[in-house]
Amino acid sequence: MRIGWIPALIVGAALAFAGWSVGQGVERFRVADRAVTVKGLAELDVKSDFGIWTLAFRRGGDEFGGVQRLLSEDRDRIVAFLREQGFEAGEIEIQPLQVQDLLAREWASRDVGLRFNGQGRVLVKSPRVDALAQAVNRVDPLIQAGIQFDSEQQSQSGLRYQLRGFNEVKPRLLEEATRNARAQATKFAGDAGATLGRLKSANQGVILVVDDDGGDVDSGRTLGKRLRVVSTFEYALE
Repeated sequence: MRIGWIPALIVGAALAFAGWSVGQGVERFRVADRAVTVKGLAELDVKSDFGIWTLAFRRGGDEFGGVQRLLSEDRDRIVAFLREQGFEAGEIEIQPLQVQDLLAREWASRDVGLRFNGQGRVLVKSPRVDALAQAVNRVDPLIQAGIQFDSEQQSQSGLRYQLRGFNEVKPRLLEEATRNARAQATKFAGDAGATLGRLKSANQGVILVVDDDGGDVDSGRTLGKRLRVVSTFEYALE
């Protein structure tokens, strides 16, 4: 089916405007009620304000009492190490030791290397994230003493950083998103020969917390965090 040159010109102009508006961050423009909807992007790099360091350790042996004794000694060494690093008793959480008899399980195989398998965990919970970051790199003496730390993949051990003062930085992020959106709307209004009017509606959007190393998730591994938000605003045009 053929169309005339005038309808084709109108369609072409509409497509051209759609492409331009997307590039300019303009989400929607309604001629009928003279309103424009824009999105404001904002990112803010901040530092974690809390850390949880899980030191998970294990021992194995053929005697229940021997495994339990070794675990207790390991735990005492770890706590002493943490106190040497300057952490207070209120920052150190000691969890109960666990010793499992592998032969006592209903489905257990009789062919086991070591009958008893024991685990223990000591946690450090502190807002002193710099002290935590330094202490993590000083555990070599514990390893040399024979302490067998669990791998991070198996036990969720290791240091995790958190951002607990989220509400304190949230206003700065939203202010930047609002400023960004208004700048886009003002430019669009000027280009369209109109004047930017009142704000008709606003949607804050979801604030994401991600690692500051370029990732798109918050793994808890990085001391720095990146906050990101895309807010939507609708302005009247006059």
